[in-house]
Amino acid sequence: MSDYAQAAARNLAALRAQKPLIHNITNFVVMNYTANALLAMGASPVMAHAPDEVEEMVGWAGALVLNIGTLTEQWIDSMLKAGRAAAARRLPVVLDPVGAGATAFRTRAAGRIIADVRPAVIRGNASEVLSLRDASSRTQGVDALHAVDDAAHSAGLLARELDSTLAITGPVDLVTDGSRVARVANGHPLMAHVTGTGCTATAAIGAFLAVDPDPFSAAATALAYFGLAGEVAGRSASAPGSFMIGMLDALYTISPEQLREGCKIAMSNED
Repeated sequence: MSDYAQAAARNLAALRAQKPLIHNITNFVVMNYTANALLAMGASPVMAHAPDEVEEMVGWAGALVLNIGTLTEQWIDSMLKAGRAAAARRLPVVLDPVGAGATAFRTRAAGRIIADVRPAVIRGNASEVLSLRDASSRTQGVDALHAVDDAAHSAGLLARELDSTLAITGPVDLVTDGSRVARVANGHPLMAHVTGTGCTATAAIGAFLAVDPDPFSAAATALAYFGLAGEVAGRSASAPGSFMIGMLDALYTISPEQLREGCKIAMSNED
């Protein structure tokens, strides 16, 4: 059994014992589902994006999740204010650059947030991650045009440049901090048929960041947990609607011991 399987179990147990507040500035499409998922995991979610309160709210949080899915200039301002406040408090931040590469506005916004906030983890699909290094790389709306392997090398370079952890999600997830590389094979095909699954995976990383000081470990173990929830839900669900609810139930019912046994994290030597 790998050290990361043990870490996954420890992180889930710590999350449920500590119940950290996770401050989300996220998109309208996923707010309700993400909040319910965080509650099911054992965290305490708050969705606060007003510029007048985000700095104060960060002061109560264990981690900050920034998601640019339904972006406006005001939301960018809120994310920058919250991110700077988090940095001042040494609070971990995870960024989801939803749709980066689809429009210049989104790509520039992601770049501004990364430059100002220096997130501990950036979670995206392969096309979104590629766009962070190459402005000419395109994506199809919020869906990936590239496979995870297409972005593996760029992710390692970007992780080193930013001193951050990159998490690229797909059929098999890849997590790298520029020196360590992990492949996370947990998951289920129906996850691709539910809106906001990636965004909720980002929130799960935020929850694990609140209890694990190692962003690489937090990201890999959170994705294993979230993917395992997909596997559990997929055993009884035959279509996206029941699967979506089954995911919430699985996030709630999976025990640390079940996560340790079902965790599929493999370390890799690739650069």
